[in-house]
Amino acid sequence: MTRIAAITGGASGIGRGTAKRLLEEGWTVVALDMSEKSLAVLRQDFAEYGTRLETELCDVTSEDSVKTAFAAIGRRHGRLNGLVCSAGILRIGTLDSMPVKDFDDLFAVNVRGLWLSAKEAMPLLKVAGHSGDLARVVFLASISGLRHKIDSGAYAATKAAVIALTKVMAVESAADKVHVNAIAPATVDTPMVTAHLNPQPGSNTRYRTSGTSPLGRIAQPADMAAVIRFLLTEDSGYVNGAVIPVDGGTVAAFVPPGTR
Repeated sequence: MTRIAAITGGASGIGRGTAKRLLEEGWTVVALDMSEKSLAVLRQDFAEYGTRLETELCDVTSEDSVKTAFAAIGRRHGRLNGLVCSAGILRIGTLDSMPVKDFDDLFAVNVRGLWLSAKEAMPLLKVAGHSGDLARVVFLASISGLRHKIDSGAYAATKAAVIALTKVMAVESAADKVHVNAIAPATVDTPMVTAHLNPQPGSNTRYRTSGTSPLGRIAQPADMAAVIRFLLTEDSGYVNGAVIPVDGGTVAAFVPPGTR
């Protein structure tokens, strides 16, 4: 039986990379995104996978939109084997200067949207879990939720909240055989951080990426997809409530400036 995964933010960045990895391994993937243009590009780029790629318009900040998207998945498939919550935004600024709208937008997408998606997916995941099939959830946290940074404190707070949701939902869902875990990336080369990786002359994003890791490079979406894939399969059968840094050792030890 083909396994089915839903990926929010599935048209770009880590979501797109994960969709590609799962499609390559025979999964059916439902990519959810708020941009029809981006979904159209995804369908074109991944046309070789045929009907195993499905797309749904979904704005994770809207309860109605999330309900509609997962109801459609339920009608088509009746179950889900995996949910990857990759939709996220980045807003920058000191906590005493950040506009209220930016603060609210961060929590609306990164926390409330993630929770809404998991809430609506859970009945479909439980169908799979109760039948003895895989039932997995992977949230996108961040090392900023573990090691906070100035000028992005609100973003860090959303990711700390994701970590809390991961741990509590993992325990609450365990009896239904639904595993919930998270990965915590450092800097990943995605559209969300491109402007901050290569700022234009005269710009001041105020955001400082984690930069190259001790491994000597920043991450690619495929690096994240590989670990997400592990968490979605039988290989993670005794992993539940974990938050895995996927950062090349960035948070493992502090490197004083000028020492390397």
